[in-house]
Amino acid sequence: MTQGHAPTELPGTGTSRYLPRFHWELLVCGLRGHELVGTDAAQLRPEDAALARLINGERWYRCLRCDSWLPLAPPASPRRQTIPVRSEIELPRRGKALRDRIVLRLIAIDRLIHFVVLGLLAAAIFLFAHDQASLRHEYYQFLARWQAAGGGPVTSHHIGIFHELDRVFSLSTKDLYLFASAVTGYAVLEGIEAIGLWYQRRWAEYLTFLATALFLPLELYELAERITVLRVAALAINIAVICYLLLAKRLFGVRGGVEADRRARERDSGWPAIDASTPP
Repeated sequence: MTQGHAPTELPGTGTSRYLPRFHWELLVCGLRGHELVGTDAAQLRPEDAALARLINGERWYRCLRCDSWLPLAPPASPRRQTIPVRSEIELPRRGKALRDRIVLRLIAIDRLIHFVVLGLLAAAIFLFAHDQASLRHEYYQFLARWQAAGGGPVTSHHIGIFHELDRVFSLSTKDLYLFASAVTGYAVLEGIEAIGLWYQRRWAEYLTFLATALFLPLELYELAERITVLRVAALAINIAVICYLLLAKRLFGVRGGVEADRRARERDSGWPAIDASTPP
């Protein structure tokens, strides 16, 4: 450290935060590996200092995603003379752009699971409605055999599973088809959300926010009827999704809206962000 100058803090070594910051870049690099350039170059130039350096005879390469510096031996058989120019290097996502990609794809996977489950449920209801008459006949035959085998009298109002089955068989075929159509429509909505969020479309963020918010009262009503772990978990996930889309993605002009979101992504991405976090 030069006398009279404050020490330059390397990326990730700050201690001003009371709580540690979660680095999405480290998570992705741990799963997919670091993004290094110049490992196949025969020599390093002074203008390559933001990407690779020669320190005490040892080469150090900088990960363009997480800003880690790794010592590696020079290539035994170099494929190029120097590191490519910046215009030829494809920078990985980092910062807010990387976080948004991960979180939105996690929500997309959640919506895809909903799509599959609801699709299977709709198919089952359609099949049940198509064969309702024969299934009702087999159901009442089963009840008769149950009582003949000593199972005791079946009082549908007091025995839960028989009560629920009795309610299902009492529905008309028309009502079943209408219910199956509604479930199909909901499944299609979840599928559209999943596709849009996977590709990070702004319209999908709005669609997911509105659809999730509209179904919150129904989830609260079901939770008031009976509290289960699955219902509590589903409600917590949906509330977290709404808060993330509204605050982090700045929907409806919140926290500066789409322009502020774009500026935040640009601040964390591109060569200016690389240069800003490059140690001297």
